[in-house]
Amino acid sequence: MDETQIKQPEIKSNVYRVNTGDAGKALDTIVLAFSADPQLRWLWPEADDYLAYGPKFFEAFGGNAFSSDSAYYTRDFSGVALWLPPGVHPDEESLLALLETAAPASKLPIVMEVLEQMDFHQPDEPHWHLPLIGVDPAKQGSGYGSQLLQNTLEEIDRRGETAYLENTNPANTPLYERYGFELIDVIQVDGAPPLFPMIRNN
Repeated sequence: MDETQIKQPEIKSNVYRVNTGDAGKALDTIVLAFSADPQLRWLWPEADDYLAYGPKFFEAFGGNAFSSDSAYYTRDFSGVALWLPPGVHPDEESLLALLETAAPASKLPIVMEVLEQMDFHQPDEPHWHLPLIGVDPAKQGSGYGSQLLQNTLEEIDRRGETAYLENTNPANTPLYERYGFELIDVIQVDGAPPLFPMIRNN
């Protein structure tokens, strides 16, 4: 067997660290998971636009998790979580370039205001940012999201550090609250769906 096909040692239960060579598989899962996301489908309501620009958006927003060894997946890439450790941030240059090119002109000012408010709500102290977590819609309801959260939050707890996320879908709020995240505000700009920044202090 080719050594590049051998998975890394199990992290916890059925959660594994994503090898850089499998970043594409992880992003595919995220694309599926966010296919009905209120924020992304407001921005790109047409399927062809979402499929053209969504993967680039996700890579810019959470792709630095791959080089930081903080991207995780559950068995068969059913679920994926991209964490950014303290000091690691989204690729803002690529993200802004994509939005300026691909966002509808009428929505671009709204998107930029949402991004500004997201930046405002980021904790001042060093923290773990969870920009993206998702489960293949065909596999949802099997506990993969919980496994992914528990895996990294246990490590964050051992370090005594803070975790932060922006919840794009209120249906996911109970899951995040179950793992100790608290709502800190609601970001609502013009016609864009609301966004829910949440923090988990240690």
